[in-house]
Amino acid sequence: MPFTFATPDPLEADPLQGELALLDQAAHGPVAQLWEAPLALVIPRSYLRAPGVEAARDAFARQGCPVWLRMSGGGLVPQGPGILNISLAYAVPRGAASWMEPAYIHLCEVLGDGLRAVGVETHWQAVEGSFCDGRYNLAWGPADAPRKIAGTAQYWRRAPAAVQSADGQRHLVLAHAVLLVTADPVEINARANAFEDAIASGRHYDPAKVVNVREALGASLGASLSESAAGIDDGTLVARVTAALRDSISRSVPPGSVAS
Repeated sequence: MPFTFATPDPLEADPLQGELALLDQAAHGPVAQLWEAPLALVIPRSYLRAPGVEAARDAFARQGCPVWLRMSGGGLVPQGPGILNISLAYAVPRGAASWMEPAYIHLCEVLGDGLRAVGVETHWQAVEGSFCDGRYNLAWGPADAPRKIAGTAQYWRRAPAAVQSADGQRHLVLAHAVLLVTADPVEINARANAFEDAIASGRHYDPAKVVNVREALGASLGASLSESAAGIDDGTLVARVTAALRDSISRSVPPGSVAS
């Protein structure tokens, strides 16, 4: 069953809560959503154990940068203009132990296919020193000097009784990616590092370890064409990448696809 596309609720103050609603829809068929969030930081609930975290959240919110909580694990992730979120939700016959890796690989392949269509080649690997580092980052550049262009995460839930399989093992997965399209690596890492400093976590992220689509595209096109790539305004480039990813998603079939 192919993906259908959901439209984000423009009135939702915390888009992460709207994203979770995709799991309810996924019980009846694969659903995708492409969205941008306002300037913010996102942390997993494990960060709530840090002393002073609530005071830091309050301080950042007063400065116009709310710090939202997400259900998936991992680390701190920046959000804001020029950062595209890709959310895929669907059902699989069993839980994370069986389907976590195929779900990550499917997400990376969908992202890679879409970025290839706009002229950027990627692969998945860990990028030490990047924010929310993981095995299934999408990276650009050579394997021995990669730069993170997208991060990925998952959240799992057992399917509700009304659509549960006979063996009771049917699960729903929300596979999510954060893609840096035009966001400034220096700015987003400075913001992330400031929060880590505020909670005295000892974590520090290197802006040289990440790259956005604009920079990767310019480098991929070569010196003769990089100026024309740089001339594309942010909105046009985000729209172009969004369209390419939407096409890639619409042509994909989720792993372990099951009928509703």
